[in-house]
Amino acid sequence: MSAVRPAQSDPAVDPDYPLDPVPPHARKSLLSLSVVLLGFTLFTPTMVAGAQVGAAFEFAPLLGVLLLGAAILGLYVGVLGWIGARTNLTTVLMARYAFGQRGAKLASVLLGGTQIGWYGVSVATLALLTAQAAGWESDLAVRLTMVAGGIAMGATAYYGYRGMYVLSVVSVPLLVLLAAGVAWGALGEAGGLAGLTAITPEETMPLTAAVTVIVGTFASGGTQAPNWTRFARTPGAGFWACVSAFFVGQLLMLFCGAIGAFAFGEGDFVLVLFQMGLVGWGVVFLVANLWTTNDNTAYNFGVAGAELFNSRSKKPWVIAGVVIGTALAVTGIYDHLLDYLTWLGILVPPLGGVIIGAFLGSWRSGLPEYAALPAVRWDNLSVYAAACAAAAAANQWGWFIPPIVGIVVSTAGALVLAVRRRA
Repeated sequence: MSAVRPAQSDPAVDPDYPLDPVPPHARKSLLSLSVVLLGFTLFTPTMVAGAQVGAAFEFAPLLGVLLLGAAILGLYVGVLGWIGARTNLTTVLMARYAFGQRGAKLASVLLGGTQIGWYGVSVATLALLTAQAAGWESDLAVRLTMVAGGIAMGATAYYGYRGMYVLSVVSVPLLVLLAAGVAWGALGEAGGLAGLTAITPEETMPLTAAVTVIVGTFASGGTQAPNWTRFARTPGAGFWACVSAFFVGQLLMLFCGAIGAFAFGEGDFVLVLFQMGLVGWGVVFLVANLWTTNDNTAYNFGVAGAELFNSRSKKPWVIAGVVIGTALAVTGIYDHLLDYLTWLGILVPPLGGVIIGAFLGSWRSGLPEYAALPAVRWDNLSVYAAACAAAAAANQWGWFIPPIVGIVVSTAGALVLAVRRRA
């Protein structure tokens, strides 16, 4: 069964196949996928989110909060990664089957737009840390650094999977070393494990809000994990590559950011590094790390743009997203990170939930012809809207965990509708 258009032999087709199923000759190993996805999730702003959560909990409860958030994210993304490997399609192309040919434009706008926002957060993080290391006090110098970093980090995404793989091979070990250094320094600052357990945080944050922030760190990026797992040789490889990255890698970043904040009583990870005397080395490590993650981010919004405008190439949309994301950094998106993550945790997981429910209910045996799809599946769009409303209400009332509410409502709703259609 043809999923979209079997045009792989066309020389005009982008070698990353933004509008086509990935052909067998382009598939990658589990190791290759895991390296690229770890390069994506070993992400310094995740340590920033971990620091903000860590400043609000005692040590033992903090470990439980981090495990719960990472487990929710890892399982959710793992299922999507498995589906991506089964279909060999990007997330936004799978959305065409869930929401219709035109209805899927919502997914492209939402997922591409949130990734552009993350691009801006990363650019801002790098520029602020560089300014700390160099002792720059000029606001103009910081903003010019944002512009230079934004342009540089978009370059490798322009060249696709291979460029991201090479960068990940370099950056993953570097960031693991930085994370280990932060954890070791925090232990020393706090007086060992006994000192950590004796610290009483001065800030507070509800459990539901903390888990929403944790899931929100990669709600958008994780929902787009099929952009890479579609290259997997088997569905199992797609699942385990996601679990290794979005549970193990994510948990490592959250823990190291949180323990730094916990020991130093500081929710700003840049200031934690500054207090530890690691800012100079941190710049060296973080340039590689942020570059690797941001080229994945640019790749995501390039793929979303290709679907949105039905373009055979992602490259023009990579360039457009880099320009917009850098502009967001210059205008101060970093200052609104917590609000941004909260809304990502509310709006994005229901989108993936609808895709999961629709696939499990309708297409496990294969996808229908693309031409046979309706323009809009209003029923699934209604399920998505209801799931977002439920997640937002849970967030407002402090009831349960909003991302789980959104995923459960959307998956169950789409699954019921799919089964009814087949009946």
